[in-house]
Amino acid sequence: MSQNKDPVATTSTSTEVLEHFSRGKTFHVARRADALSDTPDGSSIADPDTERKKALTALTAEEEKKLIRRIDWRLIPLLALLYVMKKLDESNVSNARIMNKGTPRAILTQLNISSDEYGMITVLYTVRPPSAVQTEAGMFPGIILQLTYWYRPDEMATRLGWIYVCGSIAGIIGGVFAYAFNGVSGRLGVSGWQWLFIFEGATTIVLSALILFRLPDFPSTTSWLSEREKAFIQARLPPNAPRGAEENFSWGEIVTSLKDKRLWLFTLSWALQTCGGSGVKFYQSTIIANLGFSDIATAQLLNIPMSALAIIIIVTCTWLAGKGSIPIPLFPVAFTVIIVACYGVMTAYPSDVGVYIAMMIGNAVSTAWFPLMWPWRAQTTSRATGSAFAIGFVNSYGQVGDAIGPQMFLDKYEPRYQLPFGFSMGLIALCGWNCAYTWWVTRHTERDTRKHKLARLEAKKRNNTVLDDVSDHDLERAGR
Repeated sequence: MSQNKDPVATTSTSTEVLEHFSRGKTFHVARRADALSDTPDGSSIADPDTERKKALTALTAEEEKKLIRRIDWRLIPLLALLYVMKKLDESNVSNARIMNKGTPRAILTQLNISSDEYGMITVLYTVRPPSAVQTEAGMFPGIILQLTYWYRPDEMATRLGWIYVCGSIAGIIGGVFAYAFNGVSGRLGVSGWQWLFIFEGATTIVLSALILFRLPDFPSTTSWLSEREKAFIQARLPPNAPRGAEENFSWGEIVTSLKDKRLWLFTLSWALQTCGGSGVKFYQSTIIANLGFSDIATAQLLNIPMSALAIIIIVTCTWLAGKGSIPIPLFPVAFTVIIVACYGVMTAYPSDVGVYIAMMIGNAVSTAWFPLMWPWRAQTTSRATGSAFAIGFVNSYGQVGDAIGPQMFLDKYEPRYQLPFGFSMGLIALCGWNCAYTWWVTRHTERDTRKHKLARLEAKKRNNTVLDDVSDHDLERAGR
């Protein structure tokens, strides 16, 4: 094992060996933009992976940097825009609940439903008719899956961070729109909440046309990449990553995914997190209004600091995770501890200001939980069908909490909802324990992924590329 605190490179005839300081991990590297065609003894490379290795050396470190930046600008803004539309849709149902509250223009009054019945609307965001399943239901897992065709798992945290940041900005925009349309309620005979739905729905329809024609598909089918760049992008992905040239469907990959206990552990974490956090988020505007800080319209604006704090947390934590020095699972586990503490304050503390601050921190951290979980999940998926199934499975069944969580916040618990906060705190605590156990189960793959990230960063400094890649050792140890 190397005694140095930095990776050390030793030169051979055509490749180098990069010895990482952590437990003596070694990686084989080659000079970029050099023809990798011979082994150290001068014979031809008989490795079946030769073409991949040649593609990896095709671009210099600077060329790779420019290429990834170009992909970022082509892909991430459009995916972020999709997510903004989704989050505006979700924030509508929360904001609309208190618009023009106590007047004939209130949504509960006009629909002639109770607060508890309104809470059942959240079920429609989780259990959908077939027509909705064909459209929005697959949108977000589709975003995650598409990222796996373009980026390595250790690169996804930063990209997902920016997508989630835009989602938090949507929370700010939604609060401002709700405030604005609350003031024009009654114009043309249309209530404020109806103006809100009409405006944001029409905006979604217009923007969807732009995204349909501009969003790239796979690297191999993209017109704005050269053949050399296409080969490089696909060669740099880990062996278990999906690729556009694969068969469309494989039952074997689905069976393998179902046998993998990590699928069920991640799904359980998602279900516990959404169940414990979705109710608090859904009733956020109502809880703020019940605290009596100000009038209803201004209470909408008090949602904005929570979204702003979420942006700060997401940017900071995904940036740190992208460096490769801190294990990604540490963030979700730590987040659950913070959320439990905040929900504890909301359960027991009598101060309105204290409840608001605790809700602001708890909901912000809860939002940041997801962009740190998805890269971890992507590390342990396999191939096109397996990845699509595993990501969709977790996203679908994990969302059962979105249907259950809001149903805990019944009218009889107003105005402080202390018992629902207590239940939410318990569910998040279970989520934290399950995340910690999942970290133990995936520890080998997660550790190797970080080591590979650090080795690549070190190799780039010398204009080298790492030829080795990460194997799913946790799946291999499971005997599958």
